[in-house]
Amino acid sequence: MSFEAVERGPEVERGPETGQVGSGSGQRASVILVRHGVTDWNRARRFQGHIDIPLNDEGRRQAELTARCLAGSAECDRIAAVHVSDLSRAVQTAEPIARALGLPLRHDPSLRERHYGSFEGRTHEEIDRDEPEAWRRWRAREPDFVLPGGGESLRAFHARVEAALRLLVGKYPSRIVVAVAHGGVLDCAYRIASGLPLDAPRGHALLNASLNRIEFDGTRFALGAWAEVSHLDEALDDA
Repeated sequence: MSFEAVERGPEVERGPETGQVGSGSGQRASVILVRHGVTDWNRARRFQGHIDIPLNDEGRRQAELTARCLAGSAECDRIAAVHVSDLSRAVQTAEPIARALGLPLRHDPSLRERHYGSFEGRTHEEIDRDEPEAWRRWRAREPDFVLPGGGESLRAFHARVEAALRLLVGKYPSRIVVAVAHGGVLDCAYRIASGLPLDAPRGHALLNASLNRIEFDGTRFALGAWAEVSHLDEALDDA
């Protein structure tokens, strides 16, 4: 993603109507997708979905490091907005980012994780044991399989994410938007930008607190740098 640290000047308004420093008129709109920091349920491989699970201590540290990276990037003046899923693990990740960038935080329920229905709150092993057929169909990535217990189909979830992304790039043309969301949202974004079919196996990483970029040329999305986590290796306190 090539986030190069720079010395930041005073905060300025960076709405979609203002120009960007050192940029040409031909720049594409970009979305930097940030997966939320790690939670205890991530570590336990327990489905979260729409259940509101907070970050753990490691996740909060990841959020601070991600904020530092974005605020110190060479492109920070092109970042027009920070949008976030309304689930607390995403909000807790986005708050330090918005604060570091001097931008308001915009809550967006369309960036929520997929609704996993009866899978939510359970581990992979528990679902495989108790609902083996549903588990098989989920693992097969059947696009129109509606998860039991009021869950979303993969196709419906993918359509929700694509609509959300198109709204973002339409609102901020030639600018960068940070969208803090979830692993499932990132997976959809990768497939939208790369053309990978919904039912194709996943070979791309969906890492906690990673930076993942897609670009929009006015018609279609294209894949940028993906699964950047080098910023998480930095020491949190320089002192």
